[in-house]
Amino acid sequence: MTQVVIRLLDIIFSIVGLLISLPILFILIIVGWFDTGSPIFRQQRVGRFQKPFTLVKFRTMKKDTAHVASHLANETSITRFGRFLRRTKLDELPQLWNVFKGEMSLVGPRPCLFNQHELIEERETRGIFNVRPGITGLAQINEIDMSTPELLAKTDAQMIQQMTVTHYSNLILKTVTGKGAGDRIGKKQ
Repeated sequence: MTQVVIRLLDIIFSIVGLLISLPILFILIIVGWFDTGSPIFRQQRVGRFQKPFTLVKFRTMKKDTAHVASHLANETSITRFGRFLRRTKLDELPQLWNVFKGEMSLVGPRPCLFNQHELIEERETRGIFNVRPGITGLAQINEIDMSTPELLAKTDAQMIQQMTVTHYSNLILKTVTGKGAGDRIGKKQ
């Protein structure tokens, strides 16, 4: 029953979020167009039951940046506007579309890339792929990113086991009020 209520909340919040943020989305697309020439970033990610889906978000790195986990990316790849988007978490807004479509939830394990084999293995053993990936979660508000696959998978499993509507709401509230710093970026090379 909890999963049904959470899915219903995902649909309601994603519709409301998309409608309310429409003017902001429009402005960010225009600024992003001048920043990189391609404001929307699409990337294949591992979804529920390990099925691929296309995650959408605002581009924060230069167009020619390699498709790797954030902690492996060179920090010089991030544009000035991209830093702002990451700091404010506005780069995640387009993922509300993924939530609406049912590919993601507002709360769940962050979707990884198919080349993150160690993380996929850790998540497989803990049943993490039985739930929808999310925009935010327990790991994100505790600043645990994909650079520590075992810890991340353990934290994801803990979140899933404890998931209630109240826990879901608390994680969203903590994210909106600024808890967590987002994915770590690699150092200058």
